[in-house]
Amino acid sequence: MSSRLLLPLLGRTGRRTISEIGGGRRGTDALSGVHAAARRSIIDLSYSAHFMDFKGSSIPSSMKKLVVTKLSPNFREAVSAQTVAVPTPGDADLLVRNRFVGINASDINYSSGRYDPSVKPPFDAGFEGVGEVVGLGLSASSRYTVGDTVAYFGSGAFAEYTVVPAKETVPVPAVKPEFLTLLVSGATAYIAMKRLGDLAKGETVLVTAAAGGTGQFAVQFAKQAGCHVIGTCSSNEKAGFLKSIGCDRPINYTAEDLAKTLRKEYPQGIDVVYESVGGSVLEVAVNSLANKGRLIVIGFISGYQSASGIPPFRGGTLPVKLLQKSASIRGFFLPHFMSDYREALSSMMQMFAKGKLVCEVDCGDLAQEGRFIGLESVFRAVDYMYAGRNLGKVVVEVAPPAVSNSKL
Repeated sequence: MSSRLLLPLLGRTGRRTISEIGGGRRGTDALSGVHAAARRSIIDLSYSAHFMDFKGSSIPSSMKKLVVTKLSPNFREAVSAQTVAVPTPGDADLLVRNRFVGINASDINYSSGRYDPSVKPPFDAGFEGVGEVVGLGLSASSRYTVGDTVAYFGSGAFAEYTVVPAKETVPVPAVKPEFLTLLVSGATAYIAMKRLGDLAKGETVLVTAAAGGTGQFAVQFAKQAGCHVIGTCSSNEKAGFLKSIGCDRPINYTAEDLAKTLRKEYPQGIDVVYESVGGSVLEVAVNSLANKGRLIVIGFISGYQSASGIPPFRGGTLPVKLLQKSASIRGFFLPHFMSDYREALSSMMQMFAKGKLVCEVDCGDLAQEGRFIGLESVFRAVDYMYAGRNLGKVVVEVAPPAVSNSKL
């Protein structure tokens, strides 16, 4: 009998069912452990050899994690590293040893308390991770086992170990940082372009911050849809990267005036804009829209470090501009589109496996203090991204692979 069937039977057959599976007195102990899980969140040690990876990796008793202790858009000021006990997974949970975690522009929105003002510090930081399963609950064992590699999108990723509900994880073939790029950055571009972009072959698409974590995917998905793609970036190196992934017209805004270039080269306007910068760039995007143009706002990073989190925007004539062009502005926030999430991840993973999707990762190899290794390098990685130095998705290597069960 699988453990998937075990829990529904507990209420009906009680100790007998457990005894048949676990054997004698151990089964009886397991039953009390399952009933107590809600109270003390612990796995019965009679199952420890199967559910906790003591032999393979020697799970320590303590770990480091990053905790928001003060609400602030200054990540270093808001977040501190703490040493805490390694958590124990509940019945339907996995304990994941994080190998890589992703850095997102919205990390400082989270540390500022902007997403949910009712949540007060302290609370855990970080949105996404990939690593190995080193412990799991009884119900979770119907789908996973120790040593499996998984990725997840959820809070509390900035930690050496994270407890994640099994239903919120995604199996991955290996612990590679490329899979991490898909969880938030890739999914945002995939779903926003599909649901809000209404892309048609031959249309012109502008992607701002195109060489960043999510921009790189917007460029590729627009190109796959048969569109002419323009991408903004801040260096010739990034412009070269954009050409390599199919961008037809990279614009290095440090060397070219974005507004003038768009007016001169695209007098008919832009059909779709994938916008993440805000402020003056958003103003240019609005003014550059074609008739029936669609502007997708997925963020406004230029304002996140300010007290309000919102960059200045001169929108007094916005209604007139939209009306004159029958244009629209559409907002996108990933948690509102979770019904599309599984399909998006599955599709992107297939594309990546077939070599049809580039997932550029920046682990800080060219950063002044070197590669982002260890949990405390998250602070450097956030600074690095906000300095605009990254090419691709910024990723931190939390820990090297475990020799005993590495699948790389």
